[in-house]
Amino acid sequence: MSATDLYITPSSNGFTEVMPPSVTPGTLSLARVIAFYLPQFHPIPENDEWWGKGFTEWTNVAKAKKLFPDHCQPRLPADLGFYDLRLPEVREAQAILARKAGVEAFCYWHYWFGNGRRILERPFEEVLASGEPDFPFCLAWANQSWTGIWYGNPKRLLIKQEYPGLADQEAHFRYVQRAFEDPRYLTVEGKPLFVIFAPQELPSARAFVEHWRELAFKAGLPGLFLVALSHRFNPMHDPYFDPLLEPFDAVVPHVPQDYLQTIAKATRRTDIRRRIRELNFGAWLNSFKRGDYLRRPNRIQYADVVRHALQDLPPGDRFLPCVLPGWDNTPRSGFRGVVYEGNTPELFAEYLAKAVRRVSHLPEQHRLVFLKAWNEWAEGNYVEPDIFHGHAFLDAIRTVVKPSA
Repeated sequence: MSATDLYITPSSNGFTEVMPPSVTPGTLSLARVIAFYLPQFHPIPENDEWWGKGFTEWTNVAKAKKLFPDHCQPRLPADLGFYDLRLPEVREAQAILARKAGVEAFCYWHYWFGNGRRILERPFEEVLASGEPDFPFCLAWANQSWTGIWYGNPKRLLIKQEYPGLADQEAHFRYVQRAFEDPRYLTVEGKPLFVIFAPQELPSARAFVEHWRELAFKAGLPGLFLVALSHRFNPMHDPYFDPLLEPFDAVVPHVPQDYLQTIAKATRRTDIRRRIRELNFGAWLNSFKRGDYLRRPNRIQYADVVRHALQDLPPGDRFLPCVLPGWDNTPRSGFRGVVYEGNTPELFAEYLAKAVRRVSHLPEQHRLVFLKAWNEWAEGNYVEPDIFHGHAFLDAIRTVVKPSA
């Protein structure tokens, strides 16, 4: 048995411990956990215009309501409160929590809509300019148009994602080059890691990758480690082996779509218990529903999500796992949302342990596990302390990734 074979053992706090036989307690991180980080926790003029003065992500979080008995809402923050990411003290406190938990880096969502237009850039700009917090980071390009889809109005276009051409690609690269050259920037074998949310939206993924690699070489960088999220919104394309994904160094599952568009979609008609929980009487009878008391969001057991987690992730070193601590986007979408029920820290630890085992055979630099997310509160996928679980999700990460630390 090799040093990367993992044992599962019980621990005193009730979580699963993942322990290689040769590990000296407290000395080894079994995986490089990279947590996606949402910067939408400060007011900006655009959100003021669209949603009302002072809107931030907390607006939806605070007004969330129970939509069925035992619905775990509203989910409210504990230690950090309703923070404002313009405050350096908040960003430092987040880094302290993440480091203690065994998270290696934040992956900031980055918005570049073409022609130099950016949004929500202030928190990361201040992190970059100030040198604080002294905590690793990388960037993920959320390259999609913004619409009113959260509120059931997908045809309302707020900001259009555009791809003006090579000059804009170069301007985009020059903008993020400052981050690539920061000593805190996360690398794989010296190459800055950069994630692209929707590679299928690019006019040509291959041309974009080749252009940026050329620009990196000219800038004196050793290269780029480019990661694509697998796309599941188009049934005509394979989510992992589509040719447009070939130029990337790694492909990561798109969660929660990895479950929603496979297991959940295939079993919806036959899962009678789920249909009862959702008051789903079929399309014809559903059309006669009147009043909110007969409406329910999609309700899925988190235990089943964990049971099937990573099952469809193909073998191969370039396919890297992404774990989801929970999902409940009803604060944004109301009855149109999806709820993963019963997302306990213990089940999350089991999910994360699967991901760690998946990368355990890789060289240390490549043992990447993505976490969605650090702080996406209005979608119910976060690990920051809340009033229900306190630090338990952070403790779960540490227990799995840093055994006996």
